[in-house]
Amino acid sequence: MAVESSCDETSVAVLKNDKELLSNIIASQVESHKRFGGVVPEVASRHHVEVITLCIEDALLEAGIEASQLDAVAVTYGPGLVGALLVGMAAAKAFAWANQLPLVPVNHMAGHLMAARQVQKLEYPLLALLVSGGHTELVYVSEPGNYKIVGETRDDAVGEAYDKVGRVMGLTYPAGREIDELAHKGRDVYDFPRAMMKEDNLEFSFSGLKSAFINLSHNAQQKGKKLVKEDLCASFQAAVLDILMSKTKKALKSYAVKTLVVAGGVAANRGLRERLAEEITETTVVIPPLRLCGDNAGMIALAAAIEYEKKHFASLDLNAKPSLAFETVEE
Repeated sequence: MAVESSCDETSVAVLKNDKELLSNIIASQVESHKRFGGVVPEVASRHHVEVITLCIEDALLEAGIEASQLDAVAVTYGPGLVGALLVGMAAAKAFAWANQLPLVPVNHMAGHLMAARQVQKLEYPLLALLVSGGHTELVYVSEPGNYKIVGETRDDAVGEAYDKVGRVMGLTYPAGREIDELAHKGRDVYDFPRAMMKEDNLEFSFSGLKSAFINLSHNAQQKGKKLVKEDLCASFQAAVLDILMSKTKKALKSYAVKTLVVAGGVAANRGLRERLAEEITETTVVIPPLRLCGDNAGMIALAAAIEYEKKHFASLDLNAKPSLAFETVEE
């Protein structure tokens, strides 16, 4: 059984025989955070407290098993919001202690990456592009459970840029899906910057792009000039995808891999999936199913199965690590 509570989804899943998800219960808080235009940590923590035990009950019920049939309890211990993480960890530790089960600690980003195991058996070594609201990074995986960052964002994560741009446009949080839909109806007519594209490294930057978008919108507003929302979204998304594709293709040239995993919430983006299909032709691209792209305990269970095989267990004094990160490869 796996527990995930790193941000604004409370989720519990049950995994059988390494990759068969018997249940994956998700209690979303999106409606509560919409009015704030983003996730409020204190509100998120309180919601987790309200539903965590119900999610555990529902996950076991849907899976059709008793606690006595479980082999281990897995839990996300970072990265994420510290208060939110602690709620899930307290529940998982209490459940593990009460049922005399080993506790498996899981890195949230490993969960996103290993969600790809639901699609097909992964060939190692592989490269992963992890794109979410809090992270944008290229990860080299030499073998199951061995993750090393080879490139990451210097400032904003790509999902964060989408949400901030969406807020300026007056779109509903989270804005990624709506921007993607509007982008497919518009044209790339606004000249937005593509930061660090020509630099010979695997690092990303989205802060300049976000600022250019905000400045264009504010200047137009001050002058009473109307901008075409669809074209704005198309231009913004084109710049984002140019950056992501450029760095990913550079990474594929630097690392001899047969498989590229693209995961995280932004992996649900239709524009990104289309560009990957068009431009990555010599490497197998694996993207988790849409239901496993956002935060969920199913992906945590899939990552935990690998840690369980390696007997990577934690004691009950395991603490949350909100800034937990994979090891970084030094250039």
